[in-house]
Amino acid sequence: MTTVVPTSEDDPALAVVRFTSELAWADAGPEVAEPQVTRLCMEEQECIVMGRRLDLASLMLTSADLVFSKVSDKDLECIFTVICNLASKLENLDEFEVAKLVSTKITQQPNDKPALRLKILFNLYNLLGAPDSRFFVYMQALNLALNGKVVDHIIPSFKKIDCFLKEWNIGVKDQRNLFLTIANVLKESKSSGKYSFKFLTKYLATFAGEDSYIISEAKEEAVRSVIEFVKAPDMFQCDLLDIPAVAQLEKDSKYALVYQLLKIFLTQKLDAYLEFQAANSTLMKSYGLVHEDCITKMRLISLVDLGSNESGQIPYALIKDTLRINDDEVELWVVKAITAKLMDCKMDQMNQVVIVSRCSERIFGLHQWLSLRSKLATWRGNVASLISTIKANKVVEEGLPAGQGTSTTIR
Repeated sequence: MTTVVPTSEDDPALAVVRFTSELAWADAGPEVAEPQVTRLCMEEQECIVMGRRLDLASLMLTSADLVFSKVSDKDLECIFTVICNLASKLENLDEFEVAKLVSTKITQQPNDKPALRLKILFNLYNLLGAPDSRFFVYMQALNLALNGKVVDHIIPSFKKIDCFLKEWNIGVKDQRNLFLTIANVLKESKSSGKYSFKFLTKYLATFAGEDSYIISEAKEEAVRSVIEFVKAPDMFQCDLLDIPAVAQLEKDSKYALVYQLLKIFLTQKLDAYLEFQAANSTLMKSYGLVHEDCITKMRLISLVDLGSNESGQIPYALIKDTLRINDDEVELWVVKAITAKLMDCKMDQMNQVVIVSRCSERIFGLHQWLSLRSKLATWRGNVASLISTIKANKVVEEGLPAGQGTSTTIR
């Protein structure tokens, strides 16, 4: 392993060029190699003296690229740390150019040591100061992770996206690119379905307020979001109906049925789905939707919908008819809904009713807000009444002679 020992500010760069060029030309023999190494080192020194750091970085990258498969990962990391460090010594515009040059070179062969390449990009990101340079490198890292199939290495950084957005201060178009790329990265991770849907929804939300022509750009992704929601066995609530990019599908000749399917899953019950499926089974199959899985999801959704009535009670017979199941399956489906955390309830087997204390909402619009407001007002009134009762009892107790309070002593 080669150790780079700096003796001045630019010595590490010269050492990197010498080391990589010697290694690159080693197989050609000393008579051919020595003049080439000398030439490259002289070019490097000229770049250093003239302050041409972009050319310096380009020369170093060319040399490093030639030996990428010939040295250890530790040596490569050391070489690229020196190269990346050039960017930290430049003004914003020059920093961006060097960052662009380095990250573009790193991502050209995503299948060759992708994890190491991603680590180098992270090191470069941390050395940069300008927000636009950082954003560019992060996007390159996302694409490298996706193309190199090392998405698990970058997913932890998504927890900081909100902080990154504040730091980068990027425009709407860049936000769209970011959210859609993250959604694609997460789609490759089998355990991140909900997370992928979240960023896909963020992407679609950026089209709010745009004209119909621009919104139409998101049509394919809007369809994708609907299909992902319908397919997901653990997603029962979303705001897709309120997003203009999705709403455009309703009047689209090609995708109107997709929008209709979404409305069924968010506002209707099992019977509506069965009717739709009978008429559009080919469409369902074309999107990879499994009928049995859809029935399972719609049964759970329909059961929760029954629990939303004001009485808070659902007769077993109504559950049986709505879910189209046998008598002995009613309690099984109630348990499934509880397990999925869709509702809190108790089963009164004697009276054959389910007593609901809480159930999830598929959508949360104006009606749900008004209902919540009413419940909070009732709760507030009950609390106020309780406080008044406690205060009244306290006044009565304070007015009684000692030993004549309301408490009872057990002997």
